[in-house]
Amino acid sequence: MKQLKRILHVEDVPSIQVVTRIALEKLGGLEVLSCQSGQAALDQVQAFAPDLILLDVMLPQMDGIELVRQLADLVDLQQTPVVFLTGHLQPERLQELRQLGVRQVLGKPFDPLQLATQLRQIWEAEHG
Repeated sequence: MKQLKRILHVEDVPSIQVVTRIALEKLGGLEVLSCQSGQAALDQVQAFAPDLILLDVMLPQMDGIELVRQLADLVDLQQTPVVFLTGHLQPERLQELRQLGVRQVLGKPFDPLQLATQLRQIWEAEHG
């Protein structure tokens, strides 16, 4: 089974970006590319070739849902799971997200000690 190694993380709040990066790189042993905007993620996703995409819903210029729609044109979201890490999601939007290929929604605040484990569990459910 292919291992989870590379995560594209899209988050515009610098402090959350740093905590997430430490949680995934230092504690989880993963390689992380952090982007502060949807456009930056779109510009870099193909070259980085992530195994999983972790993103916020509330982003400047382009929200996470629109970003997923555009990412679907660049990468195979059936092979590259998308996980939202957000504090702002109405329950009624969950079905829309699932239709777009979003596998899971994790809430903020999150436990940095558990984040890499949670993402590996999502990955293994897809690729196990």
